[in-house]
Amino acid sequence: MRITIVCVGKVKEKYFTGAIDEYSKRLSRYCKLEIIEVPDEKTPDGASEAVNQQIKEKEGRRILDKIPEDAYVMVLAIEGKQPDSVELSEKIEKLGIRGESHIVFVIGGSLGLSGEVMKRANEAISFSRMTFPHQLMRVILLEQVYRAYRIMNNEPYHK
Repeated sequence: MRITIVCVGKVKEKYFTGAIDEYSKRLSRYCKLEIIEVPDEKTPDGASEAVNQQIKEKEGRRILDKIPEDAYVMVLAIEGKQPDSVELSEKIEKLGIRGESHIVFVIGGSLGLSGEVMKRANEAISFSRMTFPHQLMRVILLEQVYRAYRIMNNEPYHK
């Protein structure tokens, strides 16, 4: 199984990059992981809704350019379904059994995802109704994918 995370922006903080590196290493036992960063757009203070929409569309085109046609796409969106860890594990496992060999998770920029990216998604998932920094969301996503593989393989993992 291939897991790709397409995300807007770079992670600069060492404490986030350390966690990302650790979960990436742990996941290498279970899947082929790739993290693709696309550049974010600077949002001017007090930007109009039209400017915000243009920014989302620009970032959206960059995201869509990185998604293969045959990939199953799960976008992280606050309005998405909120699976628990077991449900996410079951979803990843079922996709593999069904022959979906490439799952792409998408983490948008600070303004969210464009309509085009949402249309491309096979489903939207949410980890909370709260808003998290995108760098932290990358760590949380990696941890949950790692947890999903541990669950799938009936391997112990703290609760």
